[in-house]
Amino acid sequence: MIYTLTTNPAIDMNITSDTISTEHVNRTRDAVYTPNGKGLNVSFTLNHYGIDSKILGFFGGFSGDYIVREADKICPVMPVQIDGITRVNVFLTTPEGEYKFPNAGAEVNRAKQEEMLKLIRGLDDLECLVVSGSLPTGIDPSYYDELIGVVREKGAEFVLDISHPHLRELVEKGPLLIKPNDEEVAAIFGVDVKSEEDIVSALHTIHDAGAKNILLTLGGEGAYFFNGEHVWHANAAKVDVLSTACAGDATLASFLSVWLPNRDQVEPALTRAMATGANVAMSAGLGDFALVDSFAQSISVDLVE
Repeated sequence: MIYTLTTNPAIDMNITSDTISTEHVNRTRDAVYTPNGKGLNVSFTLNHYGIDSKILGFFGGFSGDYIVREADKICPVMPVQIDGITRVNVFLTTPEGEYKFPNAGAEVNRAKQEEMLKLIRGLDDLECLVVSGSLPTGIDPSYYDELIGVVREKGAEFVLDISHPHLRELVEKGPLLIKPNDEEVAAIFGVDVKSEEDIVSALHTIHDAGAKNILLTLGGEGAYFFNGEHVWHANAAKVDVLSTACAGDATLASFLSVWLPNRDQVEPALTRAMATGANVAMSAGLGDFALVDSFAQSISVDLVE
């Protein structure tokens, strides 16, 4: 069984306004509230493609209750309840572009952290844990090491989609897959990926450090995948981006939906990943996957090395 862990979930409030100004009241419309968090998005997308998973996370207050209730309609949720209130993030779309206002999130104390470790230790069906997103207040980056330690004790695999600088050390623990973007590769691993030569070199460097597989996403420039033997590149579908929220999570999950059961299926996995990411970016959410098959027709996957 795949489990996804979101340490800092949220309600995402997506709204639209024709103007944004400090000089007057800014009226908004088209409000959409969704249970969110990178791990939750992975589970939701896996569910769309018929892959079972279960959701782990820290949840608190009225917003946490809402997320658990709504998410449980899609995938089973195993929450650790905290005392604070789960955050609400705001995404405002205007004619000038998208404004993002993510909140820090409620504090998760040590007792709750240990409760999550105990919960994971008791999962008899754990095969792979996908750890995604930021850490809330109260959790030290060393908690990632504790989580990975429990997963490895159980003989399971783990996937990391985090932007914390500690990822540089975590790759030494042999994650099955990591999914950085170009900015994260530069900030965490100190490698600017301006050319394909840079990208291939960076992929080798990260693999040599311990990551078994790397899915490097580049937005409109597509994605690269390296499994230690070959490098593939997939182009991105050309779409009018309405919102980038959830797109990266959907890209990861749709890739896993093909590749995790069969590690030889790299090209179809990349095709689905790019098509799904484009669909989500264009539709600003995970609710509609209607154009994935259409976008897939425009995706080409090339063997680079």
